[in-house]
Amino acid sequence: MKSITTTLVTLLLSVTAFAQTPTTDVRKSKNEVVTADNVEWGWLNPLRGDKSPAAGKLWGDRTKNEPAGFLVKFKKGFSSPPHIHNITYRGVVIKGLLHNDDENAEKQWLPAGSYWQQPAGEAHITAADAEDNMAFLDIQEGPYLVKPTLEAFDNGEKPVNVDKTNLVWLNANDIEWISEKSNVETAFLWGSHEKNQLRATLLKLPAGFKGKIKNLSPNFRAVVISGKVTHQFSKKDAKNVLEPGSYFGAEYDASPRLTTETETVIYIRSNGKFKIK
Repeated sequence: MKSITTTLVTLLLSVTAFAQTPTTDVRKSKNEVVTADNVEWGWLNPLRGDKSPAAGKLWGDRTKNEPAGFLVKFKKGFSSPPHIHNITYRGVVIKGLLHNDDENAEKQWLPAGSYWQQPAGEAHITAADAEDNMAFLDIQEGPYLVKPTLEAFDNGEKPVNVDKTNLVWLNANDIEWISEKSNVETAFLWGSHEKNQLRATLLKLPAGFKGKIKNLSPNFRAVVISGKVTHQFSKKDAKNVLEPGSYFGAEYDASPRLTTETETVIYIRSNGKFKIK
């Protein structure tokens, strides 16, 4: 009996360890841009066709075991059946109103600019309530699968729902890697600021911003959540106007140039530091 018990405990510990979300990303990003009007769209669940939300690729392949970032569009009134995912994902609302919680929970409609985290194995539903609903989803491993609640499990992580009004914004007085004259603000979302650990922040660029983001990380990816920014890798490169849903990656030591006419919020996922100057 002792042998059987020991084996069961070992298996349970192995499953729990396997389910933990990776905290680093060894893949090196490159200088690339995907504008909102050039996103490749398909179905999030191809087997359900147009009954499924639409999914647009930004980086990576969500059908493989690798990190990926993608957009998801929901029709008004969409509500999924209770389900789980095999991996943890993080999401930011770009347009509309979204709800993501236990099927018995009262609806908490998250407006554009809000953030949520859905742990692997946690039973939930996802619903949309506006005419136009879109979110950005970030996964650290794959494939991204939908499974029945009978397969629910606890991977030790907790669900998070943060309305945009509850985000805590910090400015140059609080953060050393932001130039004092830039008026840039940032809100930390997830991850660790330990060396080489993945982390994600929202960066708020004021109207009239003109500056650079110097990437000091081997892996740097950015998604425009609101507003509009003109992006250029160098003075010699072409300019791209990036609206909500657009993406740009940057290689190590690159310093993309950014200019804005209106306040713009950008989601930044990095495997290390970056500076605003």
